[in-house]
Amino acid sequence: MTILLFLLFTIVKIAVVTVILLTAVAYTVLLERKVVGRIQNRWGPSRVGPFGLLQPLADGIKLFLKEDLMPTGVYKPLYILAPVISLACALISIAVVPFGVPHIFNGVDVFQIADVNIGLLVILGITSVGVYGIALAGWSSNSKYSLLGSLRASAQMVSYELALGLSLVGVVLSASSLSLRQIVNSQTSTHGFLSWNVFGGFQFVAFLIYLTAAYAETNRAPFDMSEAETELTAGYHTEYSSMKFAMFFMAEYANMITVSCVATLLFLGGWTSPFGTLFPDFGGPIVLALLPVFWFVAKVFFFLFLYIWVRGTLPRFRYDQLMSFGWKLLLPVSLANVVITATIIMLRGH
Repeated sequence: MTILLFLLFTIVKIAVVTVILLTAVAYTVLLERKVVGRIQNRWGPSRVGPFGLLQPLADGIKLFLKEDLMPTGVYKPLYILAPVISLACALISIAVVPFGVPHIFNGVDVFQIADVNIGLLVILGITSVGVYGIALAGWSSNSKYSLLGSLRASAQMVSYELALGLSLVGVVLSASSLSLRQIVNSQTSTHGFLSWNVFGGFQFVAFLIYLTAAYAETNRAPFDMSEAETELTAGYHTEYSSMKFAMFFMAEYANMITVSCVATLLFLGGWTSPFGTLFPDFGGPIVLALLPVFWFVAKVFFFLFLYIWVRGTLPRFRYDQLMSFGWKLLLPVSLANVVITATIIMLRGH
């Protein structure tokens, strides 16, 4: 009976988290359209529902009802599988992300689907597999525009993944663990935000490297060369329509949320309060359980807003500038950060 309850609660939790994540994806799109609209001195969506709040629902219904076109000459098995791979990798990686302080119910943590001691490694592994969806989409579409877009995306992800991975080594060395919970615990103290890795952990340079590489990893402006509409029509998903296109679209925004969660956990103290113990705890057990979740969501929202702000502000790079920046600047600086962090930790140990 206990095992059945455990399985049932786990399934329910997975379903709830999936629904929440997909809803967050939909309303991140709305947030982007509204914020970029304000930056460009226009309103953005304002007709469907109050303040345009039902626009994501209308867009979803439209994508479901649009005709699903399949061009002649495509390699159907991989053409169909590619968007599934992209979306699945984007959704699976959120499974190891802890959203708050552990709360066990029937043997299952309420605020995390899977608690593994190598959570950071799991996220890096799953997100790196996501590039296969883009590469296969471009190759199987039988289109030169799509193929060029997928080749650009593959080269871009390989290049910037090196800098992104190395930027996290300093945090792992400081916490002596690959567990996301342990990394957050290493930033917990009475000093609040001063104990976060981005400030007290001397990882500010690593934070900037991670932030830049994350933009490139998720194909976001100003690094959206794989989708450059002025050059490639729409890039790797040119030949996709209806829900197949929507799956690529959702995967991009789900990856935005994932990298924002990782940045929050590794550099901004996760669910810890920025005020430390300056303000005493108040409220009942429900408030005390949900308050860390509030801090976590607020920090993730900050990163999402930063994503959108950058998109509405900076122009797209040339592709040669993109690759040169990754190999000639980010990679050497991230290597130097690893060496300096290791040296500081060694000297502290003595």
